[in-house]
Order: sequence, then structure tokens, then C-alpha cells
Amino acid sequence: MEIVIGRGLLEAMLEFAKDNHPREAIVLLRGKHEKDVIEVTDFLLPPYAATSDEMATFPVHMLPIDFTIMGTAHSHPSGALRLSLVDEHNFYGRVTLIMGHPYTTMNVAAFNKAGDRLQLRVRD
Repeated sequence: MEIVIGRGLLEAMLEFAKDNHPREAIVLLRGKHEKDVIEVTDFLLPPYAATSDEMATFPVHMLPIDFTIMGTAHSHPSGALRLSLVDEHNFYGRVTLIMGHPYTTMNVAAFNKAGDRLQLRVRD
């Protein structure tokens, strides 16, 4: 599976992560899924998100029914570009993006529910 995201959108998400550093930041990814490609078209702030230096979460039951939500993206202030055990147990949607410190486009990784790293294509 491949994840496609526009450069401007990804940079906006990275800026949000920078603004929240050293706390984790979390967003919902909105987009569309066709065959083996997920195109991320927008992001939303989840309602009642709670963040700290070590985690970011939100109450899933507070989300509206929205089939355009493809997953989440959250920051890792440590810079680690891998899913933590907590990330694996709280996976929401089809995909998650990890944005690692120092929050550049080179410090982003995509994963599926199985924890497999996915190809991430940044479109200009």
C-alpha cells in the first residue's frame, strides 16, 4: 500500500508538531482510499485530545461518523520513526503517520495496522 500526501499539507502537520514540542501532537487524516493507494487530502484536530511528553490520545467515541477519516498522524518528540506498543494497541483507521523530531519531511513514516512500514509519497 502507498500513502500519498501533498507537500503543503504534510508541512502544515509538521508545523503543528513543532508548535506542540516537546508534547506529542495528534491529528486525524482525512482522504480517500482506492485500491492500494490512500490519498491524504486534509487533517482534523480530534475532539478532546489529550497529550503529554509521552503520548497523545483522544476519545474515539466522541468522533462523528466520517468515512473519509483514513487514520491518524502523531508526533514522536524522541524522533523514533516506529510504532510504540501503545501506538499498536490504539491504532485507529487504516494508516498512521509518525512525525519524528526534528519534524522535517524526511522524518515521517507511515504504517498499517499490522505494524508494517508503508511507502509514503510526498507530492509537490
